[in-house]
Amino acid sequence: MRIETPRLLLREFAADDWPAVLAYQQHPAYLRYYPWETRAEDDARRFIQMFIDQQSASPRRDFQLVIALKETGTLIGNCGLRRAGDNEWEGAIGYELAPSHWGRGFATEAARAMVDFGFGQLGLHRISSWCIADNAASARVLERVGMRLEGRLRENAHFKGRRWDTLLFGMLGNEWRP
Repeated sequence: MRIETPRLLLREFAADDWPAVLAYQQHPAYLRYYPWETRAEDDARRFIQMFIDQQSASPRRDFQLVIALKETGTLIGNCGLRRAGDNEWEGAIGYELAPSHWGRGFATEAARAMVDFGFGQLGLHRISSWCIADNAASARVLERVGMRLEGRLRENAHFKGRRWDTLLFGMLGNEWRP
């Protein structure tokens, strides 16, 4: 699977993508909103292998793709859409981006492409996502792709010695503008 946007190429993961993934997953700014304290080669390899294994599922329910710069092919993150396990009409998007590429609209461009794929290709009725409430940049990405804030779950996540609120976002197919 391959999706092109004006600046990005979203493509399937390959086994040799692990060094680029590990490079950004070790960055302290990236680690801030994840439960792990560090990342190692084995972590990155397992992470990527999970997505490679999903590529051959039939029917395929999970579409996690590399975010690469179209001009250079440089891997700068990943973005995906996962269909709900119990129905064919609902999915959730997620994304992560190398901190060195934050603030340039790449996450929004990739997330929008996955929303377009979900509604346009998969025919989903609803797409949702969530983020840690303190992660204002991630919330802005979801708002920019057209999702609405649907709620705040208070202290429903626990990692790094504290409790975190999460924000829930969603969009219906009839609200989508390709």
